[in-house]
Amino acid sequence: MSLPESEFDYQARLAACARGERAALRDLYVQEGPRLLGVAKRLVRDTALAEDIVHEAFIKIWNGAAGFDPARGSARGWMFTVTRHLALNLLRNQARETPFSEDHEMATHDDDGFDAQAHSARVHRCLEQLDPQRRSCILHAYVDGYSHAQISTRLNTPLGTVKAWIKRSLNALRECMG
Repeated sequence: MSLPESEFDYQARLAACARGERAALRDLYVQEGPRLLGVAKRLVRDTALAEDIVHEAFIKIWNGAAGFDPARGSARGWMFTVTRHLALNLLRNQARETPFSEDHEMATHDDDGFDAQAHSARVHRCLEQLDPQRRSCILHAYVDGYSHAQISTRLNTPLGTVKAWIKRSLNALRECMG
């Protein structure tokens, strides 16, 4: 049974994991496993994949516990970040691996002359037209999977400014690609 967050010492459990104490990992799993599974399920929308992500997250937590830096955030937040990044990486990798049938590829080429390389080059040209800070926001959000708050911290820019830049940049990209 999990304890209220205020009574559970996440940082101490991570330090114990870093020392190789398996009971600490079990405690972390009992405390946060269900919530981490919920986060993964919301992102990947598949229970089996979410379970795999949480399993991999706890392996990363175990192996990376010694590298946790409390100066950069809470231990609990770090665990959620590990899980979220694994889920987002899986989604990005799945998007890249989407197979196209030969018929679909031929129809696409015949119908509108779509060429993946040309499309990619156009995306890059449109990104290059953005202000460097705004381009950085877009790349951090959609390539690195950072939240707006993480981007704000990383770029030392107010959160509202980051949100506005991302919104305006997406609109500019839509227009450029249009």
